[in-house]
Amino acid sequence: MSLSRCSNGHMFSTRKHGSTCPYCHISVDQPVKGEVRSSVADNDERTMPYMGETEGVSPVTGWLVCIEGPQIGQDYRIMAEKNFIGRAEDMHVRIIGDNAVSRRNHAVIVYDPKKRNFYLLPGDASGLAYHNNEAVYSPVELTPYDMIQLGKSKFIFIPLCGRHFEWENTAG
Repeated sequence: MSLSRCSNGHMFSTRKHGSTCPYCHISVDQPVKGEVRSSVADNDERTMPYMGETEGVSPVTGWLVCIEGPQIGQDYRIMAEKNFIGRAEDMHVRIIGDNAVSRRNHAVIVYDPKKRNFYLLPGDASGLAYHNNEAVYSPVELTPYDMIQLGKSKFIFIPLCGRHFEWENTAG
C-alpha cells in the first residue's frame, strides 16, 4: 500500500486519492522512482499545530457522508463559507470515481458563520444537484440528515456548527 503524509500530518493512500490529501486538499509531491526520501519529521519538526494554535487551521463545520456510489462510506469535510464540489483536484469536495459528477462546480455547499446555517447551491456545470429528491435550481437551506444526490452518488449531510456550536474564531 502506498501511503503519503501531507504537510498537515494526514496519512492517505496515494493509490486511492492520487497526490492530493482527501482531508485538507493539499497536494503532496511524489518521490521520483529510486529516490530515497527522508521522513516528514526530518523535513518539518511540526506537522500538526499545538493545542491553542489555530492560525492556518480551517476548522470543519460539517460533513457529507457518501451512502451510495463509488465512494460509499467516504466522508467529506465542509468548511466555513463556499465549498465547491466536483471531480477535479482543486475542488474543496472532490468526488472520485463518479463520472456523472461534473469535474468542476457541480454544486456548492455554503456555511455562513454569521447566520450559522448551511445552504446547497446549484453549480455552474451541466449536472443537476438534488436535495431530498428535488432538483436544486436556487439556494436551499440544509438541515441535519438531508439527502444530497450528485451524479450517481448520494450523501447525507451532517452539520457540526450551527445553533448549538460555533468555532469562536470562525464567526469573526
